Parts: sequence; structure tokens; C-alpha cells
Amino acid sequence: MTAPVPARPRRVPPPLNERCAVFLDIDGTLLELASAPDKVRVGPGLPPLLLALRRRLGGAVALVTGRSISDVDRLFAGMRMPIAGQHGCERRDAHGTLHLHARETATLQRLRALFTDFARRHEGLLLEDKGATLALHYRRAPQLAAHVHRTVRETVESAGATGYRLQPGKELVEVRPDGRDKGSAIRDFMAEAPFQGRCPVFIGDDRGDEHGFAVVERMRGWTIKVGPGASRAQYRLADVAAVIDWLAAFAQPAPPAAP
Repeated sequence: MTAPVPARPRRVPPPLNERCAVFLDIDGTLLELASAPDKVRVGPGLPPLLLALRRRLGGAVALVTGRSISDVDRLFAGMRMPIAGQHGCERRDAHGTLHLHARETATLQRLRALFTDFARRHEGLLLEDKGATLALHYRRAPQLAAHVHRTVRETVESAGATGYRLQPGKELVEVRPDGRDKGSAIRDFMAEAPFQGRCPVFIGDDRGDEHGFAVVERMRGWTIKVGPGASRAQYRLADVAAVIDWLAAFAQPAPPAAP
């Protein structure tokens, strides 16, 4: 796992321009975090903003998330944007083609059964089964954080789950296939139209986004961390509202003032 580095100075990113390709995390970046993944709310202004951003960038906008593609399509009904879901384990390109990177299922089935039993025995824990990845959320039981991380690590080790790795996040820990992450997904997008040849810009808010930041830095793009905390990202935006305002300044510029 790519480890965060000490926080850099909190510089505001420069304005977007027509040569950029924009990659956006969802939870904590475009949407405020909620008590459970299915409790988040998409404000009425966000879908039009994303559509306007895509128009200005010739379609070079993708969502890069830990959520499944089907879950994102539920949140943003009818939009069918390019998406990398489950930390890159599944990806829908700009032409609508689906790319899957699944591991053998027997190990994942064993982990699913063990984590389901663990979550049932502890009030406040939530197991999110995304298909190729599993996430244990402890947002409603923060006192169990250390117990959850230790149990998940020991369970993966005892199950002999080679080919899987742990991905800590904001009040959750996730088990995902090794070899795929947000960075590899962005690299795949950048090899394809309409992203190819542009300057990649990735905005994210937690540790799972550091893989994307590392890849985008190697491509000499822009990396933007949302909120506080250590990160290798070059730039900072304070919160979800600041992200929306920054995107809107390019996608939906204010009309010139009347003379």
C-alpha cells in the first residue's frame, strides 16, 4: 500500500483548463460522508455540474471510487459516466465497455462468511459487500476501530487469502484484490480517448486515494487532497463545498457583470 507522506503546504489548486482530464473520488469529495454508504445524498446541482464539466473537457471526466459501478449508477441515475469502481477492480471506459479484474471467488466467499458473522456479533458494524471487495464500516461504533482492524488482518492471514490486501479508509477497513487500485485505474483511463494526452487531475480525500495521487504525480498531473490529514497531494481543498465551487468555476463560470 502506498503510505501517505507528511502533509505538504496547503496550496489551493490552480484553475482547471481545457487540457485537463479530471478524476473524482465520490465519498468525502463530491458527497458528504454519511453514517452508512446508502445514506449519502446527491444534491440537485451536482449532476448538472458533472455534465457541464464533461462538456467543457470533451468527455474527459471519470469517477474513481471504492463503490461498485452499479451503486454509482444508482446514485447518478441516467448519467453512465466513465467509472472505476471497487478501487479499480471494475472499470467502465468512455465508450461504455466494462473491464473486470476479478480474483478467484472461493477465498472471497470464505472472507465474506467470516466478516458477516463478525459484523453480526458487534452492534454498529456494517459489512458492505461490493462484489469483488468487502468493507467493514465502524462509523457507528468508533470504539471498535482497533478491534476491527486487528480482526480483519488476522482473518485474512488465517484464511490464507493470498492475492488480497487491506485498504484502510475513513472509519472502515476494506479487503480488495492485490494489483488493482485507484492509481492503476487512472493509468488505464489515461491510455484511452478522450483522456489520452491530457494533464490528469485527481481529487480524493482518504488513504485509498494515495495510490491515485502517486500515479498522477508520475504523470506530472495535479493531485488534490480534500480536508485535513497527511497526504502526498500537491494541493488542498478544505471540504466538499470547496471542491464543488472549484469545479463550478470552470464548468459553470459566472456570466460577466453588466456594464
